Parts: sequence; structure tokens; C-alpha cells
Amino acid sequence: MDGKETAVSTRATSVDFGRRGESSKPPSPTHTFEHGAAEVVDRNEHQQNVLAEDRKKDLTWKAKLRFFKTKEFWLILALGQILAICVTGTNTLTTFLVIEGTSIPAFQSVFNYILLNLIYTSYTIYKYGFKRWGKLLLKDGWKYIILSFCDVEGNYFTVLAYRYTTILSAQLINFWAIVIVVAISFFFLKVRYHWAQVLGILICVGGMGILLASDHIQGSNGGDISSGNQLKGDLFALVGATMYGLSNVYEEWFVSGRPLYEVIGQLGFWGMIINGVQAGIFDRNSFRTATWSSKVGGYLTGYTLLLSFFYTLVPILYRLASAAFFNISLLTGNFWGVIIGTAVFGYHVHYLYPIAFTLIMIGHFVYFLGKGVLGEAKKAWLGEQQERGISGLFTAKRKIERGTVSIEAPAVGLDRGEGHEGAGVV
Repeated sequence: MDGKETAVSTRATSVDFGRRGESSKPPSPTHTFEHGAAEVVDRNEHQQNVLAEDRKKDLTWKAKLRFFKTKEFWLILALGQILAICVTGTNTLTTFLVIEGTSIPAFQSVFNYILLNLIYTSYTIYKYGFKRWGKLLLKDGWKYIILSFCDVEGNYFTVLAYRYTTILSAQLINFWAIVIVVAISFFFLKVRYHWAQVLGILICVGGMGILLASDHIQGSNGGDISSGNQLKGDLFALVGATMYGLSNVYEEWFVSGRPLYEVIGQLGFWGMIINGVQAGIFDRNSFRTATWSSKVGGYLTGYTLLLSFFYTLVPILYRLASAAFFNISLLTGNFWGVIIGTAVFGYHVHYLYPIAFTLIMIGHFVYFLGKGVLGEAKKAWLGEQQERGISGLFTAKRKIERGTVSIEAPAVGLDRGEGHEGAGVV
């Protein structure tokens, strides 16, 4: 390797922002002046090659199937179903708590936020230092408070809705979360949905409709529908779905430009405070009348661990895919619920359930039809070369830099000193 190549390589691989977002050893003015242009040319050539591969999605039908051949597609598919099973697991454990006489919808989620805070805020402080973490709270704390508030209220009102309305009604209203996600992404994040994505969503919704029809046929859509209660429950479900949709899109936007540990840590930190205050206000009576035993403690522990695992994986799916795909992935939750219920509660699998599950999974494939090699990891609001995003785990920017088409490339940072995660950072 000659001198010029050495200089360019050194500058491209020695970026270390440390704890203050500053380079620990900035390149000399001589190197910057002498080799800067060559570096930009090499970088742009590489990025254009990767982006050209991604744009091949518009050429032929064979090209439209390219994304199905990538490992990212199968990872997305598996991750979506793991999350659906996690939701089913938390619902099952909540049912066990109710059976034991313990119904504390706000309080039982506090432990999840506490655990997330202990793990991810601690790591954030380790990476940033107390001073930079304090600046983060002062500068961006209000943004994370909004995210945490929407998340906490989404959980609370959705659980509350099932007390007052039928399962069928609440689940139908939960489709509103998909509408919210698509609308906000379209109008505010400038996401433009391909016809296949719209068709895929509609097929998934159709599959969910079959699941709900099956529940109705079996008479398993019970709930307290006495005078006034169903309307109240429906309104709670509508508020919960709206909050879920807002928090989903907001978190996807966050993780596209910030480290995962920072986002999850802040969600846990502020969620712990908001949910703790809410539990203290609304769950006091339920807390006093609840049954407390080793069995209840075990259910709460399992619920907390499973929900924390869920919160850890969701931002990864947002980077690989989107908030819209996350929501249609969860539509298989009813199917997994029945599968678990056959062993735990003695449920019977209706013949429509496998048909509905297959239809929803077909919708997932249709959703990604025509996607290029970058799939949904390439975010519309980050620019053509994702220059406004962060180079992190599973981001399109990192794929462009490192080469999903077997091409090496130097890293590109943002003018603000953001957009690049140091070695070992996600």
C-alpha cells in the first residue's frame, strides 16, 4: 500500500469520538488538505455502487424478488414473530395474575421500565460519562418524555380497554394503530409506500379479520358490555391504539439517528417515572386488594423479563424494517395465543386459525415485494445516502459504508458530529 492509500485508510478507520463526540487524534491539516478529495471520490464511488444495487428493484420481476434472498429479510420475518410471541407471553402472564386476583395494569409495567433503566441508562452513562448524559437530559429530555408518555399510556389504556369492552371490539380498534403509523410516516417522515406494501398490509388485515371471525364463531369475544361500559372501553382502546402508533413511529425516528442503548435507556428512565406516578395514583386500591404470593411474584418476574426482552428487540426491527411492519407482525399474536392456550388453558384450535396465520404471513412476503437489497432499512427522512442517519447496527448507512455488495468504504459523519457510532456501539 503506498503513502496515499495509507493516509486515506488511516483517516477512514481511526474515527473515535470518545465520550464527548470528539476525535481522540484528529488528522493533521496536511493530510486533510492533501488527501481529502481522493477520500470523497472513493467514498462516493462506493456508495453509488451500493445504491445502484438497491435501485435494481425497479427493473425486472427477478430483481423484485432480490430482497427475499437476503439474510436480513429472514431475520426480519423471524424477529417479527418472536415479538408477537413475546406479546402473547405477557398477555398470558397477565391472565394468570388476574386469575390469582391481582389486576394492577399500571404497576406491573413499572418493573419493566426500572429494569430497562438499570441496564441501558447505566451503559449510556458508561459510554457518555455523567456530564454528557446530563447534557442529554437537558437538551433532549423533553423529546424522550413525549416518547415515554405515549408508550406508557398506550400500554395502560389498551389493558384498561379489555375490562370494559369485548375482545372483538378492542382488537378491531387496535387496527387504528396501523393507520396512525402509516399516516404519520407518510405526512411527517415523507415515507412513500409501494403498492406492494399497501397490498401486503391489507392482506395481513384480512388474515386478522379471519382470526376475529373465528373468535366470534366460537363465542370467545367476551367482555363487560353492560350499559355505558362498551363505549368507554372502545374509547380506551382508541386512545391506546393512537398512543401506540405515535410511540412506534417516534421510536423508529429516534433509533435511525441515535444509539440503541441511548433510546432504550431514556425510554426506561422517563417511563419509570411516568408509569410510577400513574401507578401510585390509579392503582392504589387495586394494589391494596391484590393477592400477593410466591406464585404472583413469579408471574410478575416472568412478565418483566419477557417485556424487557421485547423492548430490547423492537428498536432492532425498526432499523431493519419499519414501525408499519412491526405492527402487522404483531397480528399473528392471536394465533400464537391459541397455540399457547391449547397447552395452558385447554383451548381448541379452530380450523380458520391456520388459514388466517398463513394469510398474514403471505401478506408479510407481499409487503417486501419489489424492495431492493437495503429493504426498509433505508429511511426516507435520512437522505439518499442516509447522510442524516447514524452508522449503527443494522442501519442502511452502515451497510452502504461497509458494503452490502462486498465493497469496502470509509465512514461518513454528519456535520454536527453525530451519525457515527464508535467501535462496539450499536
